[in-house]
Amino acid sequence: MAVETLTRRRWIGAASAGLCACWACGSVGAAARAMVVHDDQDQVKALPFQLRGRFAQSGYCIGRTRAGATLSVDGVIRGQVSPSGIFYVGFDRDAAPTCLIETHCGPFVEYARLAIAPMTYDVQRVDGLPPDTVTPTNPIVLERIKREADLKAVAFSSRVDADWFQDGFVYPFKDFIVSGHFGNQRVLNGVPKSPHMGFDLAAPVGTPIHAPQKGLVVLAEPDLFYEGGLVLIDHGQGVISMYLHQSKVIARKGNILSRGDIIGEVGAKGRATGPHLCWRLKWTDRHMDPSLMVA
Repeated sequence: MAVETLTRRRWIGAASAGLCACWACGSVGAAARAMVVHDDQDQVKALPFQLRGRFAQSGYCIGRTRAGATLSVDGVIRGQVSPSGIFYVGFDRDAAPTCLIETHCGPFVEYARLAIAPMTYDVQRVDGLPPDTVTPTNPIVLERIKREADLKAVAFSSRVDADWFQDGFVYPFKDFIVSGHFGNQRVLNGVPKSPHMGFDLAAPVGTPIHAPQKGLVVLAEPDLFYEGGLVLIDHGQGVISMYLHQSKVIARKGNILSRGDIIGEVGAKGRATGPHLCWRLKWTDRHMDPSLMVA
């Protein structure tokens, strides 16, 4: 279904009744509704691009427009809309208060400006990690880290021309304790580090990990320095989910997984103090909270 070409600037603001936010843990409890405010009148109408999602820092939106259109976000070209007209935009941990989405297809230019709700993140202290995993100095270890970083960079460059993300995610397994929230400032062994870009699900070693949605496995490594057993899945258009610290990796690079297929097993490999799955999500160069993709 084609979306009308927008001839005037429109703002989408998160309606207060549509957000149920828990600022302490940095999560959004319900999908945001939004209001389109016209230049000459205020009234709620259908969102441009039929947008839906979580309009907040670390959230996302999914829209529909002309198939094959070029997608631009905040003035940067981010790729092509899928053959079925679906596109994805992620809002990273420190997203700006507004986000401009534009699509270009021949003479047709459509755009919308979104208001992005702020999130508040906790400070998380993790002690008892092996010192060399917090501040490595061994040249052999540093060379290994660089080699593995190059390997991950190639995987993150994957851009499958699909829209498998459009029906959202399910959790990788049912029974877990949330041991780490997305976006928390990390202090490791007393040393301030980068924010935690994952959602941690604590569970016993050996717990099967299931694919949250269909996707192409673009990396499957059994034992990386930081991540331990690591799998990366491309769900289309640069939407890549990550599964860290696995004790056993079952998926193989090149596999196309369906929702529910087994990826591997929970472990404590790499930089971890106990068995858990660090679940991450990335869209191009932006990090998001994967739990917000769960319907």
